[in-house]
Amino acid sequence: MRPLRIILTLLPWVVSLLRDRRRWVLWGAPLRRSPAFHRARAEGIVAAIAALGPTFVKLAQVFGARADLIGEPYISVLGTLHDQVPPVPIAEIERELLGAYGKTPEELFERFDRVPVAAASLGQVHRATYKGRDVAVKVLRPGVEQLIEQDLRIARRIMRWMAWQWPNPHVRGVAAVIDEFSARIADEMNFHLEAEYATEIRQNFLAEEDVVVPAIVHELTRQRVIVLDFVEGQRIDRLRVSDDEANRITAVLIEMYIQMMLIDGLFHADPHPGNLLVTPDGRLVLLDFGMVVRVDPEVRLRLIRTVLAAVRQDPQGIVDGFNALGLIAPNADMRDIDRLVNLLLDTAYRQDTTTQDRIKMILADRVMHALYDFPIILPRDMVYFARTASLIEGLGTRYDPYFQAIPVASPIVLRMRSRILRSLGETPTPSIAEIATVAGFAVGRLWKRVKTFV
Repeated sequence: MRPLRIILTLLPWVVSLLRDRRRWVLWGAPLRRSPAFHRARAEGIVAAIAALGPTFVKLAQVFGARADLIGEPYISVLGTLHDQVPPVPIAEIERELLGAYGKTPEELFERFDRVPVAAASLGQVHRATYKGRDVAVKVLRPGVEQLIEQDLRIARRIMRWMAWQWPNPHVRGVAAVIDEFSARIADEMNFHLEAEYATEIRQNFLAEEDVVVPAIVHELTRQRVIVLDFVEGQRIDRLRVSDDEANRITAVLIEMYIQMMLIDGLFHADPHPGNLLVTPDGRLVLLDFGMVVRVDPEVRLRLIRTVLAAVRQDPQGIVDGFNALGLIAPNADMRDIDRLVNLLLDTAYRQDTTTQDRIKMILADRVMHALYDFPIILPRDMVYFARTASLIEGLGTRYDPYFQAIPVASPIVLRMRSRILRSLGETPTPSIAEIATVAGFAVGRLWKRVKTFV
């Protein structure tokens, strides 16, 4: 019955999309659709995906960053889908804990909250006390492995049929995303592996006072249960803070991901607001290390060269970087690529004189939103970086409608440039801009400490 339910849930939306090209699917002129219709249909598709359960919720989160495959407004609405699944009954959670430890929650913990603090697509989190330590107990959903395996088998069959019916690059791209997701999802359900990743990333950020990575309680780590320190905080997309504080938090977020991507080479590849909290004292908390990617040094070197070209506003350097990173589709017309790069630079640095023009430009010309219409493909590593770019942009514009990622990130990249290059075995020669940026950052940190002390 599962294949039938999936087909019956998604088929009406597929037919609706096909009618955009041919009124009667196989023949007829295209139907005219208004922006309001597209928005309503996008919301309907997301509701249908959420109803199909954890496999499709996780897949939708991946597709929410694939603006090279999915156009607006569907990409934006997909970005709002985060773990919209009902909680697991407490009796099933208790059975999982008994199977993992041979003890009931009451025997293992001094306190165990029966009401979950979070119900995600793969796991459910309960707050507890263990040996006087305030902890979060994350339990894998019962039967989720079998459900995901079954759903992915069905999804691959459907995509093979669709690729045969409509052999175009976007359909092939969707099939490739499903294959990549299938290869990685098993790691995300292995809590032993998650504990190792969390410990390594925590070690990388021990010296960073603005970033918190909860410590793992290793003695309680099991295949289907992981226990870590509980950290109080509010989701990063639900803050009520001043503009200055919002800008500071966004800068910390950018710096954190730059360090993971370009310095450590160990990258948290599931960035969404549910995995990012802000503590009452303003520190950024990183959660959920089920999806972590190691970034090859050569990819990191190509990426930093491309980023520095964007900071310099060097179109040819960006084109060369896109080419080195494998972002340009085979046989692409390079005039289209040049046009895209100039559009992106204009988007990033242009300052309009009227609010109306500015907002119109933000909505129309966003970096990721432009990719759908250009000969750009996202290799595996770039997919995860694109998800991070979408997260940063979404959070930035939430608190500042005029937010632009590149001008905000540029001084951070310049300040971290020498660290990045040294981590890649390069010998950096600091530029005047880098020295000035580092000096300004140091003075700002010193002033912050003086104010705190006073």
